[in-house]
Amino acid sequence: MPDKAPNILFVMADQMAAPALPVYGHPVVKAPRIAGLAEGGVVFDAAYCNSPICAPSRFSMLSGQLPSAIGAYDNAAEFPAFVPTFAHHLRLAGYRTVLAGKMHFVGPDQLHGFEERLTTDIYPADFGWTPDWERPEEHQDYFHTMLSVVEAGPCERSLQIDFDDDVAFQAERRIYDLARDDDDRPFLLLASFTHPHDPYTIGRQYWERYDPDDIDLPRVPAIPPGEQDPHSRRIARIVGMERYDITEERVRNARQAYYGAISYVDDKVGALLDALAATGLAEGTIVIFAADHGDMLGERGLWYKMTFFEWAARVPLIVHARGRFAPRRVARNVSLLDLLPTLCDLAGGAAPAPTEPLEGRSLLPLLEGREDGWPDRVLGEYLGEGAAGPLVMVRQGRYKFVVGEDQPPQLFDLESDPLELDNLAGRAEHGEAERELAGQVAERWDFAALRRRVVLNQRRRRLTFAALGQGRHTPWDFQPATDAAKQYARNLGVVLGDLERRARLPYSDEPPPDGKAG
Repeated sequence: MPDKAPNILFVMADQMAAPALPVYGHPVVKAPRIAGLAEGGVVFDAAYCNSPICAPSRFSMLSGQLPSAIGAYDNAAEFPAFVPTFAHHLRLAGYRTVLAGKMHFVGPDQLHGFEERLTTDIYPADFGWTPDWERPEEHQDYFHTMLSVVEAGPCERSLQIDFDDDVAFQAERRIYDLARDDDDRPFLLLASFTHPHDPYTIGRQYWERYDPDDIDLPRVPAIPPGEQDPHSRRIARIVGMERYDITEERVRNARQAYYGAISYVDDKVGALLDALAATGLAEGTIVIFAADHGDMLGERGLWYKMTFFEWAARVPLIVHARGRFAPRRVARNVSLLDLLPTLCDLAGGAAPAPTEPLEGRSLLPLLEGREDGWPDRVLGEYLGEGAAGPLVMVRQGRYKFVVGEDQPPQLFDLESDPLELDNLAGRAEHGEAERELAGQVAERWDFAALRRRVVLNQRRRRLTFAALGQGRHTPWDFQPATDAAKQYARNLGVVLGDLERRARLPYSDEPPPDGKAG
């Protein structure tokens, strides 16, 4: 491995299900730049989020801790400023840490270890989206609704396109700036897009990349309400599934828009990779591609995330590093919790020891082809809207075990039953596996105590949010700062020719010698 610490470009998508990518076998979706990363990189075939909802997944990924360990219960839970993130660790290791795009930070700290932040966020930083487990049937105005499916289709512009176009521009431009400024520190640039997150709409050029006749329907049709597990019934109820007729045409439209949004993200990935190549940074930069969680996309009749079924919980994870890791596929179970220790190792192992034991483990042995001793286990928690109490997952080896405070056990053998149609819980022939996994749950979680913590935290946040809405409101949202006096040629005390020469890539430190050519 080279002695110089590598640069790291971490590209993150929002709500991108691994099964929807051609890298993981999807026959319709077009994502050639992501596929190119995979061809030359290490692809993790069983990578999972640790909470199938935006903010808790991101906070746990950044900190290497399960959501309940840091209070990251839902999309309005504060991410405490004292919790170290991989940005803190890499910054202490000498890295320049830069964030562009969505991270869904909640609370007054909107940096969490990043030295620079290039854009604002797309969702609120306050407590307004706090769920209420004491009234779980009450629909809140920030919940998903089935209108996203009913109204799916092409558009000219959207909120999400406006945001991601800016993220892509700022991130691409910063790559050029990193290549031509005087700061010789290695960098971590995290570019985080909000696509293909619903609503299911995308620009016409991406919509039209797909023939409507090619759009596939869900492999698992809608499960009748009487046959659904309790959590699935609640999720269907809070999104208003019964209010609309979800026709085959509407399902195909939503999936076509989602596929188009993946192609949109793929183009943005390509632009960032092209910028690395154009600046000569590609050789010394490790590229990581991942998502915070997936999307059910109509499988089992469910949409969005908020469950531990494969389409919602399994995420893409690709690590591409020229000359460092041979291309391979890894079948072992890994999770986003593993990224903090992995990034510390990739940065040269110079990051300080964590202040508390991490749940995740470094993926470096798997990246190097050493799988012996890997625990092959992933833990997950869901504590957000739609739940009536804690819901947890253990994925170990071939089995996935899901259980909750009011959720009967579900045990799936994903090798023989990848569509999760046959619940093995309670069957004598699988009793040993169920007892082992149930024992891990009992050892790791106290559902009643966790429920009390979550409910108390929800009450505090609802009161705080109501109070801060009275009188003068001081928002926590991040305001990107631009100093026009330092842009372009609006600088005092510089020679214009020198400034213009250094801004040009490639550039020479010295002008050509005097004299005529020839």
